[in-house]
Amino acid sequence: MTEALSFDKNGIERAVHLLQGSGLIAFATETVYGLGGDARDDLAVARIFDAKGRPRFNPLIVHVADMASAERYAVFDATARNLAATFWPGPLTLVLALRPDAGLSPLVTADLQSVAIRIPAHPAALALLRAFDGPLAAPSANPSGRISPTRAEHVATGLSGRIAGILDGGPCTVGVESTILGLVGRPELLRAGGIAAEDIEAHLGQKLSAPHPQHITAPGQMASHYAPNAVLRLNVTAARENEVLIGFGAVAGDITLSREGDLIEAAANLFHILRAADSMADQIAIAPIPDHGIGRAINDRLSRAAAPRG
Repeated sequence: MTEALSFDKNGIERAVHLLQGSGLIAFATETVYGLGGDARDDLAVARIFDAKGRPRFNPLIVHVADMASAERYAVFDATARNLAATFWPGPLTLVLALRPDAGLSPLVTADLQSVAIRIPAHPAALALLRAFDGPLAAPSANPSGRISPTRAEHVATGLSGRIAGILDGGPCTVGVESTILGLVGRPELLRAGGIAAEDIEAHLGQKLSAPHPQHITAPGQMASHYAPNAVLRLNVTAARENEVLIGFGAVAGDITLSREGDLIEAAANLFHILRAADSMADQIAIAPIPDHGIGRAINDRLSRAAAPRG
């Protein structure tokens, strides 16, 4: 049975108790709901992969409460510290060299010598991390490859009965997963996300490399991901018969990501609107989304959602 937990003192205390027993707790972050387990506990981390049906070669993001905690698990240089000081807490994940004495389960890093780590900005996530006083491995709280959850009810739909509890922190405000930046070597944009790559480039004073990995080096790199049951068609201005059209801006659609053409609003609405459209039809058409700022993250999610499924 999956417990519904309120974001209050009693709910946090119960969530910590369940986590300490190798249980899994879904919790709100500013991006999407994460499925948290003790990142030092092999059993808890194995349960994350089992609950999601996630491939074991796909590493997980470690969530921590503060910079001091982050430095226990990852090696920070001046660039990493500068980025953390600017963008944390917030939707930026840094992939850094793993400390030899980190003590994390090797399942978290998929046996790589690097670790993906971030400090989330949501008050429920931070309260849970501070009360737990340890690192939580937390991919999105949904069956692997499916639409990410941005509300507690989305988590329940996909994982009820498979996890210990859901800590309800309300709707997620960013609505797409964190930007992932590789810093083991030249800065690489490993996944577009909640912080625009242009903002990171402006801060660093340099362009980010675009990797072409032959194997998975960070979360969110699988070709087919974030997928509804329906078939998706992208960059559409007029729907075919039997298609539901998701609009944006001037393309009104049957439902819309943002009538005003606001990319931030569109990102916050993306996964919820995809779920709604998926309940309406077997075929979904989606209006063009500008490919800049957080629009890059939206288009990344849509292209993976539309990719052929193995």
